[in-house]
Amino acid sequence: MNRISRPIQSSRPLRLPDFIAVGPPRTATTWLHEILKGHVGLPLDIKETDFFSKHYDKGIDWYADYFRHCPPEIKIGELCATYFASPEARERIARHLPECRIICTLRDPVARSYSFYRLLRRHAWTKLPFEEAVAKHREIREQNRYAFHLAGWQRQFGADHVLVGLYDDFEADAQAFVDRVTAFVGIDRIAIPPGRAFERVHPVETAPPSRRLVRATRKIITWMHSRRMHRAATRFRKSALGRFVYEGGRPHGPLAPDVEARVRELYRPEVEALEELLAIDLSAWKKPRAPQAGHSDKRKAAPVARANSPDDLRDPIFK
Repeated sequence: MNRISRPIQSSRPLRLPDFIAVGPPRTATTWLHEILKGHVGLPLDIKETDFFSKHYDKGIDWYADYFRHCPPEIKIGELCATYFASPEARERIARHLPECRIICTLRDPVARSYSFYRLLRRHAWTKLPFEEAVAKHREIREQNRYAFHLAGWQRQFGADHVLVGLYDDFEADAQAFVDRVTAFVGIDRIAIPPGRAFERVHPVETAPPSRRLVRATRKIITWMHSRRMHRAATRFRKSALGRFVYEGGRPHGPLAPDVEARVRELYRPEVEALEELLAIDLSAWKKPRAPQAGHSDKRKAAPVARANSPDDLRDPIFK
């Protein structure tokens, strides 16, 4: 277990993560978080603390407090998608957790971008059409610099401490996807219950009915989270009122074929750089996809090369 001594006034060691899944967003990190619950220690009452990216000034004790409930004999970790494209987060994790095991989950960049764009729409961060949002919002583009940021994680922690999971493999065989994660983390195999493999944990199928209402609600939710009222925030989000605020508008349509083609060409150099880095074929990420209405996060995909046993994890292709 990763531990670091507290300041002199306290002798109790801090419990800090043995592993962190760093994202990027919309790559099944929420689904994986739900699968790992009960098998590893996770932050209390919240999935993402955003400590290393947004709350580092609060101090390492603030972060460790999220794991105070975790039994000492189990592995602990966090799944926080804001870390992947943040060099600052990467350096801070390495400073405090140099032996931490890192999990990166990567997805067809066009599908991931459109899914993330719908999330931005849900929270009233943008009202632009998708293609314009890609051009304007640096966050969308930066999260898709897979090869650049993945290489940074590998340099910082060593390739043997960085596991790469592909969303295509998750769709093709969720059990094998989880088996790779558990072997990498060092915990017992988790058998996925029937129906969980295709469960959509955090879909974004519709737009909100009012951006003004969302912005007002967002301020309240942010205030609640800042005071660690995470359970109350979650209860509101899942309530009928919360669902109306965020999901009561029109359904999102599929990407227009011409828009998809242009965005796919935009990301082609990034895909090819990742192919070179991992020595795998990602041709499916460079071809037009069949139109997907609404939430398109669960299409069937052909698997790419992946590990078949824990021993295969030592192969650089699977790092």
